[in-house]
Amino acid sequence: MTSLLFDAANVSMQYPGSSKPAVDGVSLTVEPGRHLGIIGESGSGKTTLARMLLGLNRPTKGTISYRGEAVPVGRDKGAREFRRRVQVVLQDPFASLNPRMPVGRIIAEPVRALCPTWDARARTLELLAAVGLPEEFAQRLPRELSGGQRQRVAIARALAPRPETVIADEPVSALDVSVRAHVLQLLRRLAAHEELTLIVISHDLGIVDGLCKDALVMRSGRIVEHGPVGDVLENPQADYTRELLASVPLLPHREARTP
Repeated sequence: MTSLLFDAANVSMQYPGSSKPAVDGVSLTVEPGRHLGIIGESGSGKTTLARMLLGLNRPTKGTISYRGEAVPVGRDKGAREFRRRVQVVLQDPFASLNPRMPVGRIIAEPVRALCPTWDARARTLELLAAVGLPEEFAQRLPRELSGGQRQRVAIARALAPRPETVIADEPVSALDVSVRAHVLQLLRRLAAHEELTLIVISHDLGIVDGLCKDALVMRSGRIVEHGPVGDVLENPQADYTRELLASVPLLPHREARTP
């Protein structure tokens, strides 16, 4: 069996009616246990790439495999097992949760759908504790929670079927600054505890620096830089990466290293 989780080879995606591809000739690999940050401004192609990795869009060119098998799209063969192995945390926790469904059912739903022999209630209570929410929150509706609490529920739901990989698309950009650090710390702790592979999609260099070991910078659908986070942030090779770094304040622990 291949040692790689994701292996994307010369992948492109062009939406109908568009004059140019959203993703253009991208190749990347992701090893088990690695945390990859995909960085880029709006329109860079990072979310389209994430959707292809999740099997939500089929590439117009190139191939994407997971553990040596083609990533299933829609109801392709193997889709159910792929959904169990690869989960997602979306940007807006309120929009991603069913507003009429109590928290306990939201978390239990992927367990019942993907792991029907498991004790869904026990797994739900275990995850509520893991994300720092009291047991009584199982009876609450999403509208009764704060933004940070809703995102904790979204994280718990993603972890429910014990996936190998979690793709987090702008996981804290919809949250108040005051709660972002807490949610990032939670993601970091749970990723270590659950031995997850993380793929983090973000325009925020600080988030990628805080969560990831590797960074990939995209512009206009193409990769312009790829390497360890420290190298990319402290010694960028691409002009575009330098522009991104110049547009945001230096991270405190990196500022001290800058001559």
